[in-house]
Formats: sequence, C-alpha cells, structure tokens
Amino acid sequence: MKAHKKILAILLTTVICLAAMMGCGKSPVQSETDSQSQETARKASSEPAETESKAKEPLEVTINFWHHYSAQSAENETLTKVLIPKFEEENPGIRVNAVSHEWADLHEKLLISAQSGTLPDVARLDSAWVPELWEMGILTSLDEEMSDFDEVSGALLESAMSTARIDGHFYGLALNTNTKILFYNVKALAEAGIDVPETMDEFVTAVKALAGTNGNGQQVWGYNEPALSGWNLCPFIWSMGGSLTDEAQTKGSGFINSPQTVEAIEMFADLYADGAITGWNSGDIPMTDGFGTGRYMMLLEGPWKVAEMKGAYPDFEYATAGMPAGKGGSVSVLGGEDIAMFNSADKDASWKFMKFMTGGYAQEEMAKCGQIPVNKEALESDTAKEADFAPFLEAIAAAKSRPTVSCWSEMDNELSVAVTAVVSGEKTAAQAMDELAEKFDALLAK
Repeated sequence: MKAHKKILAILLTTVICLAAMMGCGKSPVQSETDSQSQETARKASSEPAETESKAKEPLEVTINFWHHYSAQSAENETLTKVLIPKFEEENPGIRVNAVSHEWADLHEKLLISAQSGTLPDVARLDSAWVPELWEMGILTSLDEEMSDFDEVSGALLESAMSTARIDGHFYGLALNTNTKILFYNVKALAEAGIDVPETMDEFVTAVKALAGTNGNGQQVWGYNEPALSGWNLCPFIWSMGGSLTDEAQTKGSGFINSPQTVEAIEMFADLYADGAITGWNSGDIPMTDGFGTGRYMMLLEGPWKVAEMKGAYPDFEYATAGMPAGKGGSVSVLGGEDIAMFNSADKDASWKFMKFMTGGYAQEEMAKCGQIPVNKEALESDTAKEADFAPFLEAIAAAKSRPTVSCWSEMDNELSVAVTAVVSGEKTAAQAMDELAEKFDALLAK
C-alpha cells in the first residue's frame, strides 16, 4: 500500500512539474509573437509615410538635345554653362544632355538615326532641313499637340516662324534668324584707294585689286568663301538676277541654267583662276584667322562673325556693308535655325526646354554671342541693341530662303559638286548648269 501511495505521489509531482514547465514555456512564445506583431504594425504605420515622401520627389528625366553650335564657340559655352544649368534649376527632375555636332555631321546623323530609331528628343535644325525631316514623318506637329503653342509662337518673329510651317502646321519653333552681309578690311581698302563696293561690278574689281602679296611676301586674297553650297552661292546668283528653281519650286530647267545663273558661276570660276578668291579647298586658312591676320580682305558672313572677331582679334579694324547689288538687286540668303521635337521624344520635358530656349532670358544670352533673337522682347533688349544687329536686320528684309523642298539637301549637294567642277576647270559653267538642271528636275519630280 505504501508503495502505491509513493508511486501516486511521484506521478502527481511529475504532472504538476510538467504543467508548470508548459506554463513557463508559454510566455516566451507569446512574447515573440507580440514582438513580431508590434514590428509589423510599426512597419505598416511607417510605410505610407515613406511612400508618400518618395511620391513627392520628382522623377528624373533626361532629354537629349543635338545641335551644331561649334564645340569651341561662345554659343556652346553659353548653352552648357549658363542656359542648361538655369533650365535644370527651374525644372527640377529634368536633365539636358547636349551633344555638339558639326553642321554637316548633324544632318547626316539625324538621317541615319531616323532609320535606326535612335533620334534625340530635341534638335537645333538648319531651317532648310525642316521640309526634309517633315517628309520622313519624324517631327512633332507642335500646333496640334501643344495647348499653349499659339501663346508661345506669338512671342516670336512671324518671318522666322515661317521656316517651320509646312502644309498648314508648325514643326518647330524659330530659334534664331540671320543673313549675311559684307565684312571688309578697312585699312586694306584705304591703302588700295578702293571704295566699299556697292555693285557687283565694283565687287569684282575690288576683289581682283586687293589680291596679291603683302609686305611679308605672303599671298593674300581679295575675298574668302568657305564652301560652294547654296548658302554660299545664292546671294551671288540672286543678286545677279539668277535663280535655282521656278517660283513653285517644281523644276530647275530654265532657272539654275539661266544665263544669269551661269554668269554668277562663271564669275566665281574667273576670280578663282586669277588667284583672287579661295577658302573652300582643304588646307586653306580658316575664315576668321585669314580675315583677322590680313590674308582675306573681304567676307560675306553672318552676325556670329562679330562675336568671333571680338574674341579672337579684338584690335582688328573692319567694317560691314550690304550685299553688292547686281541685276537682281542686293539679295542675301535668309538663314536661321529652328528647334524641333521628334515624335519619339519625352514631349512634356522637351516642350519645356523648347519654350525656355525661345524665351527672353535664353534669347538675350545668345544675343551676346552674335545670335539674332527671334523673341520679340529679347530683340528690343539693351543687349540686342548693343550688339548692333541693325545691318543684318536691314538685309533680312530683302533676303530670300533657299528652296523649301524635302529634297533640298540632295539638290544642295549636287550644286556644290557642279560648281566645284566649274572652278576646277573640268567643265564650263553652261555645261555644268545644264546637267544640274536635269538633276534638279528629277529630284523635284519625286
């Protein structure tokens, strides 16, 4: 009996201890669960605040801007060191990646990139390229897609905006406008007893008289022309009464090979044969250096040349005059650039950048570099007045645009090839222009 009671006591003691152990073990489990719940609750309560904070931060967008401001130019320095930092400060979350190309390289790059789908968001375009890129269907119709287009474009010169208008819509904003006038070496003309040429005949006489050698035995030229493209030749062709196409821009026959046009090309060939002009050959002295060192006596150039001469040759004495007049009058070439957006762009960010670049601040800053503003307010600023754009604005009134056709780039290349053949003596002007007329007709008929 005692043995049974002893066993029962042991069993009861064991049960009580097990119960106690189970009771003691329950508390840590509950404590861990409670701790996890509290941590989950804490995270849950903090996550909305963190998400809300992140939502308030602007998402960063980078837009690519391709342009042809020369890499070492005052315009490019102003763009990269003044304008883009200002834009990014005013537009948090938008970054601008600006890429400089040479003029011809940019045109080629855009054509290649259009085929590969690697276009930038925005580009500074020669106004003569707009019809060609429009024909490819890669430009954004701004007046159709941007609600404030009328307000933005209304602040810009109507004449400049016309370069971006095709088929009733606008495919860019005017960025700057320009034309070319005569720059001449004041001392050289005075020493030679030559008046500033006002007519084309006087121009030819002056160019020949100013060519020769200087006191150091170096060859000098009466006139410098850096290329033989439409931008370079059109002022002479038009002023001498010639033309490139008919008014409807549908054919070249009878126009690019007219007697007046042929005469203009012959004039270039004769002056080159006499050693009076140069500039388009590989190895020739760069224009600004040649002019500033007294090797080139006259140039036909735009407002940017003022800033270039001020920076490189501040003590050189030169003056300007209008395009010498011929049978067609005094007619220079209308130039300028448009800023355009491609269909693949981040349109909201790109439009903000385009508006900034055509706004008063950016336009006035670029005026300091010799760019004629298209923003009406900037054009009336003290900065623009001090830059003395008056001679260029006067010339713009009579200036003409190069053909506004999608095949102009091809026509321009063919023109350069044809005139090069003439000045090198390979063909007569009449022969080369007759052949060119057929090529123009074929291109315009496409």
